[in-house]
Amino acid sequence: MFPGMALSLEDFLVRARVLKLYRHALRISRRAPPHARADLRQIIRQEMENNRNCNDKQRIRFLISDGIERVKRLDETLDMQGH
Repeated sequence: MFPGMALSLEDFLVRARVLKLYRHALRISRRAPPHARADLRQIIRQEMENNRNCNDKQRIRFLISDGIERVKRLDETLDMQGH
């Protein structure tokens, strides 16, 4: 995807899902212990950056599903720890 190019509807919807996942992960990271928050946010950002230029639609769907599961596990872990 290049700056200034119009997105197809499908690409727009996928981008929206990725951004929603990213924001959700960052929101959950706020509940982490103070000493771990910055590192956790950096890991979340790095995971997104590592896959920023992925154009394989099947891989993107996999990454979104995997990300949702990982965020869910993080949320459950923080719940179990009382955060």
